[in-house]
Amino acid sequence: MKRLFTLLLLAGTVAQAQQNPTLSVEKIMRDQKWIGVAPTNFRWSADSKSLFFDWNPENKEKSEGYQVQVASLKREKSDEKAKTLAIGTNYIYTDDHSMGIVEKAGDLYLYHPKTKQEQRLTRTTEREINPRFLKDGTVVFQRGDNLFALNLKNNEVSQLTNFVRGKAGSSGDKSKPTIQNTWLKDEQTDLFDIIKKRNKEGKPTRNRFAMATPDKGEKTLRPIYLEEKFLSGLVVSPDARYVSYKLISPAVGAVNTIVPNYITASGYTEDIAGRTKVGEPLPTYQNYIYDQQRDTVYSVHTDQIPGIKDLPDYVKDYPKQLAERQKKNEDRQVNLSGPYWNASGTAAFMIADAQDNKDLWFLKLDAATGNLSLIDRQRDEAWIGGPGIGWGNVGWVDQNRFYFQSEASGYSHLYLANIATGAKQELTSGKWEVQGLQLSKDKKTFYITANKDHPGITHFYKLDVNGGPLIQLTSMKGGNEVTLSPDEKWLAINYSYMNKPWELYIQPNKPGAKAIQVTSSSSEEFKAYPWREPDLVSFKNRYGSDVYARIYPAKNPHPNRPAVVFVHGAGYLQNVHYWWSQYSREYMFNNMLSDNGYTVIDIDYTASSGYGRDHRTGIYRHMGGKDLTDQVDGVKLLVEKYNVDPKHVGLYGGSYGGFITLMALFNESDVFASGAALRSVTDWAHYNHGYTSNILNEPFNDELAYKRSSPINFAKGLKGNLLMCHGMVDENVQFQDIVRLSQRFIELGKDNWELAVYPVEDHGFVEPSSWTDEYKRIFKLFETTLKK
Repeated sequence: MKRLFTLLLLAGTVAQAQQNPTLSVEKIMRDQKWIGVAPTNFRWSADSKSLFFDWNPENKEKSEGYQVQVASLKREKSDEKAKTLAIGTNYIYTDDHSMGIVEKAGDLYLYHPKTKQEQRLTRTTEREINPRFLKDGTVVFQRGDNLFALNLKNNEVSQLTNFVRGKAGSSGDKSKPTIQNTWLKDEQTDLFDIIKKRNKEGKPTRNRFAMATPDKGEKTLRPIYLEEKFLSGLVVSPDARYVSYKLISPAVGAVNTIVPNYITASGYTEDIAGRTKVGEPLPTYQNYIYDQQRDTVYSVHTDQIPGIKDLPDYVKDYPKQLAERQKKNEDRQVNLSGPYWNASGTAAFMIADAQDNKDLWFLKLDAATGNLSLIDRQRDEAWIGGPGIGWGNVGWVDQNRFYFQSEASGYSHLYLANIATGAKQELTSGKWEVQGLQLSKDKKTFYITANKDHPGITHFYKLDVNGGPLIQLTSMKGGNEVTLSPDEKWLAINYSYMNKPWELYIQPNKPGAKAIQVTSSSSEEFKAYPWREPDLVSFKNRYGSDVYARIYPAKNPHPNRPAVVFVHGAGYLQNVHYWWSQYSREYMFNNMLSDNGYTVIDIDYTASSGYGRDHRTGIYRHMGGKDLTDQVDGVKLLVEKYNVDPKHVGLYGGSYGGFITLMALFNESDVFASGAALRSVTDWAHYNHGYTSNILNEPFNDELAYKRSSPINFAKGLKGNLLMCHGMVDENVQFQDIVRLSQRFIELGKDNWELAVYPVEDHGFVEPSSWTDEYKRIFKLFETTLKK
């Protein structure tokens, strides 16, 4: 009996072990196909009857094409012929949707929705790109530097512009001979009587340098010289009268970095061309209009933009700089996008964003003069940003009104502006964000992705174009990424929950309709482990703001009651939500830490996305300020409510998370006993311009911001144990960053740090062996420093 009892007990233990397999770093960090490969790249057929996607349920080397019929929800592999049906959403249509146009591999294709036939229009060695319809149905497209029009009625192609590289009269301009050409011409005249005779009679001789005489009545195109500038932003008005364009002058004196690559096929070290650093000179932009009717070219007058000379508030901290800039009274550099024409070509607006990141203007364009007048100005003394802000989500709803997004209320919301009257209307409001936006084909409905219910839940909604109630279409709690069918009758929903990876669902485009699951991607091995639904909580930080966090309570707390803080990357990113994390490896590692007696917290610290303007800009001019104290306040929460010992707390994170880890160990050494900083920024003056200048301005203009934000300036404060890991071919946060900090430690005599380098890894690691080595070191760090 005793033996039987023992056997039953052992059998139960084995069964429990099989039901709850043990996690290890080796298991988590291997090729991520072991989890299962989620479906991606959703696209509808033009007739909306089939949805195509890429998927790999059989764990093959590469994903394959699949399709599902919405009528039967039958799922099957798609062949190459079937894939050609998935073209509907790529086309740009005429207003009446009678024709669609698309560019594929540098050639143009016309689509006829009624017959569902595709017609190839060009087959050339040159690339035809950016096709559009004019209001009369003519197709306009770009080939090289110039615009062409294709009349679909007679298939005649006409050239609309004549942009010429170089300067007028340069060697590239064959209409003007050089000194050598003139000498040869004079020699010919001296040598040959026939040329003297023809010159005397006034008969033309063949001269390659003379402009060809056009046929009577044939209009010649005015040459527009690009000089040494780059052509960009070619836009033609719907009636083809106005062609607007941008000339970009390259930055003068900008220095590009290099990234040495040591593990190469040649056996020699090879240099990878890198980016510039923040504060390097930037390109400048000039916008012009070519009026074909008047055959004239003129500038768009950016000097008319209201507030073009306004200085940012931060310069008040530098009296000498302020006086100098006030004396110069210069216009700020701006970048114009557009113009965005209404369908009839009677009105257009442009968007200007200031190079100092403080202003965004919506401006009415008078195309006949190049004059600009204000419709809306968005000013932010931190920096302009937020979901949908700028040129991404704009468009016309009728001949007089266009839509755009603004953080005027403190959250990114949807607005209409009347270009004729200047009146503006706010269509959405509240302490939530419009994160995605699409206008219906009939321009009567907006489709909106928003986090209205909770900052960590996204749903798909519809809204009448004139305003009214926001109608929710999706119902599953978590993340809902929707691809709308061309006929707008179906929703393809990419859905996930916090412990369930992404899967495809199909749902009718109706409120309350049921979403039907189409794919099941997670492997049996993945499903065998009981992945946690972390506690999703909020707390007040020391400034009285709401901060959201995920908490993984320890399954069986170690006697030391240790805790680990995971710090997400990117700064402006959201990781506290109800859908599957893009940090999937870290999510699994946090489960493993919890299994091993640690309580883990993951915080959407100040500057994380999804929470409105004030949260977004809370680190302006001081990275490592509120974003760091939020981590400290999160630890306080763990101590008070999760029984964590404040003497046994560590943290880890990559990229921006690595930066916070450094700042934490340097400036909050009484809170954090150890930390792992991965691919970390150590000195913001060495990072890129686009990201850094938004938050810290430029090093030579705002030195104070860089001094208080860069970890290398606080390295002396390191007391706890620090592990640093960095890829040697990191083209984003370059390896030089961690080398400079290492030298600083050596000079300071610090010996409580180590650096692990990964010779073949860029910023985002790829090789499972690298991931495994890195996280074995992180786990060892916490085991040896937090469980003493």
